[in-house]
Amino acid sequence: MSRAARVISFLQSLPITKGPLAGKKMKLLSSQREFVEAIYGDLDDKGIRRKRIGIKSEPKGNGKTGLVAGLVLAHLLGPESEARGEVYSAAIDRGQAALIFNEIEAIILQTPAFAARVNIQRFMKKIEVLSGDGMGSIYEAMSADARRAHGLSPTLFVYDELAQAPNRVLLDNLMNGLGKRKEALALIISTQAPDDSHPLSQMIDDGLSGADQSMFVQLIAAPMEADPFDEATWFACNPALGKYISLKEMREAAARARRIPAFEPSFRNLRLNQRVDARDNDRIVTGAVWKLGNQPVDRTSLAGRKCFGALDLSAKHDLTSLTLAFPSDEEEPLFDILQFCWTPAGTIADRQASEQERFRDWIRAGHIETTPGATVRYEFVASELSRLAREFDIQVIGFDRWRIDEFKVDLREVDPDFPVPLEPFGQGFKEMGPACDWFAELAVTGRIRHGGHPVLTAAVAGAITTKDPAGNIKLDKAKSDGRGPVRIDPAVTLVMSLALAKRFEAVPVVDVDDFLKNVVIA
Repeated sequence: MSRAARVISFLQSLPITKGPLAGKKMKLLSSQREFVEAIYGDLDDKGIRRKRIGIKSEPKGNGKTGLVAGLVLAHLLGPESEARGEVYSAAIDRGQAALIFNEIEAIILQTPAFAARVNIQRFMKKIEVLSGDGMGSIYEAMSADARRAHGLSPTLFVYDELAQAPNRVLLDNLMNGLGKRKEALALIISTQAPDDSHPLSQMIDDGLSGADQSMFVQLIAAPMEADPFDEATWFACNPALGKYISLKEMREAAARARRIPAFEPSFRNLRLNQRVDARDNDRIVTGAVWKLGNQPVDRTSLAGRKCFGALDLSAKHDLTSLTLAFPSDEEEPLFDILQFCWTPAGTIADRQASEQERFRDWIRAGHIETTPGATVRYEFVASELSRLAREFDIQVIGFDRWRIDEFKVDLREVDPDFPVPLEPFGQGFKEMGPACDWFAELAVTGRIRHGGHPVLTAAVAGAITTKDPAGNIKLDKAKSDGRGPVRIDPAVTLVMSLALAKRFEAVPVVDVDDFLKNVVIA
């Protein structure tokens, strides 16, 4: 038998421990078989497995827990075991970690040949192999709140539902240990994360690009343009539907999502495995809508076009944002967007590890500019604004009143003849309500061209709205900050700049001679 065939044979020898099929042997779905063959069947000429990372992303309920348990046992007691191996399953919390451990324990207890070879430490969620293949190996269920992942050298780790992890700390600790074993393997089995910025989304996109030949990604998901309520869509992305996913339950969930819009995002994310946030009803626009504007913006072509700016200074230690919106001349204009961001160089190291990495990448790529020291130097921003005011035909710059007086002092010192008027823009429902509506209308109709600027995209992805009793919406910084990889200041200045462009009315130029010709003297 081939290596992949041995793993498949082992998995299909294991008992099903619960549900309507309890007592029968596991039978792999075709998609599960394809995943195992891709991971364990791709060998070099020395028989060494080429794949070091495998990602299987599919809707909930498609046999994930049983597959995870079987693969753990294959590396602990079965054909992939090795002496003194280290096998781990990782999960978002202790409860999820316990579910995986409980399934593994149940399989062992129903297989006398396994039970006789291991010592199960239920309280510690740990299993030790005492004899036979894999002797001296250990398995442990770890949760994201565990801190002992440092220094491990796993032969296998399986991360269950990485999409639910709030950060990548545990993932990074486990990944860093892979290089200590000749054939270490990382398997991630999860529904999709809600947005492109999540570590799981980045890994899926990288794997599907083919850039890393050591990674295999099996993504089973409904296309974003598919009808989420069409049963054909459900069957296309749920291999177990009608087998051990109840069609009746799926129909009930779909009817609820159709009837109550608040349930639709979670239905699409969990049941169709689409990259949709369950909180999308609170977002100003969805990720799919925002992607409509991911078209290149040619900065050189914007010279001479009128534009409208908005500035948010934020706190001195965080992100300062300036957005310039350039409307085209059509009756229904398309808006080209330029985004500028500044952050103090001295505070990068104080950010969380994943945030540091993101900020450093953006800084290297020129999407964020650093100011010297530990705070945003307003005179530095003032100098940049003065330069931009002479590069572009800026009609007005709206501002949030936060710290604006201090900034005006710096601006006068840098450029006493600054040519652009500054205009306050309120952050309450009165001004932000119509501004948010206008932004949403432009985004939905594909009339914002932003070039996929990553900092602006991250800010829009994290922007959460709140409503007043009359139904007006505004961006809620308190709810938004901490939900995405950056604060939402760039999203705020984008909304402001577009609103200023809409309400701006140029004073018409009147030819006096033509006017007098048409004057009728009574």
